[in-house]
Amino acid sequence: MKGQQGKKIFLDGTFVDEADAKVSVFDHGLLYGDGVFEGIRAYGGRVFRLEEHLERLFDSARAIRLQIPLSLEELTNAVLESCRKNSLWDGYIRLVVTRGKGDLGLNPASCPKPTLFIIADAIRLYPASVYERGLRLHTAAVRRVSPTALDPAIKSLNYLNNILAKMEAGATGADEALLLNEAGYVAECSGDNVFVVKRGELATPPVSAGALSGITRREILRIARDEGIDVVERNMTRYDLFVADEVFLTGTAAEIVPVIEIDGRTIGTGKPGSLTQELLLRFRALTRSSGPLIYSAGEPAAAQAAQQQ
Repeated sequence: MKGQQGKKIFLDGTFVDEADAKVSVFDHGLLYGDGVFEGIRAYGGRVFRLEEHLERLFDSARAIRLQIPLSLEELTNAVLESCRKNSLWDGYIRLVVTRGKGDLGLNPASCPKPTLFIIADAIRLYPASVYERGLRLHTAAVRRVSPTALDPAIKSLNYLNNILAKMEAGATGADEALLLNEAGYVAECSGDNVFVVKRGELATPPVSAGALSGITRREILRIARDEGIDVVERNMTRYDLFVADEVFLTGTAAEIVPVIEIDGRTIGTGKPGSLTQELLLRFRALTRSSGPLIYSAGEPAAAQAAQQQ
């Protein structure tokens, strides 16, 4: 694994050392959570679904009237170069665009220039034991922010709602928090989408329920449909999860992780389900064979060796 020293951060058009990667205390992303971001994965020297992630970033920015200071092509090149600068072979890329430095006060008009930075680094996944035994969920009393207040399609810097739910789950000894919307339907977990398997059907809450339209979520829906699995997006209550044959979560960092208990109720057999495991294998195979290459011929071996040091 790469250590914490020597990382290069892309900040407002240039690469700087980690120690020099600084954002103003007057930045509205820090002061008010005014900004958008993407979490992206690199696998085997490729950046998985980079185009889809960047399209979602531009869509989120457009929705909050935030002008991204680079074109799609320039941002693509900046992501790939960030990986190269940090000899990244397998890892995680965090791309953030904030409203930028401005005055104290909510008015975004005081921010003349957005701040943009990219971090490319190794990632800490759930340990292998989690994929073997599964997660335990706790339904949080904290409700998902209503889509009428903040559209879940916008991947914004406002994650306090999710953090409070995560803290609540941790206090109960659970691994993850399940969030319901104001109508009592399942929305998502603190950082992942939710899927349910029942009698061979695969179901997930619609985006309108308060769920982010996750890139991994989309991929699982594609894989399942290609495999001839019945797929549906519909509102679900906790009951639907309690009586499911299988439940699993999806996310860029988590990939596909099984759930074996929710609010003290055993899900299915109490072990990761067969369809969950099959989808995880198919997803992982896909990540190694698609996405733009980071390195040209001759570079991958050196980058892989550097990351393993």
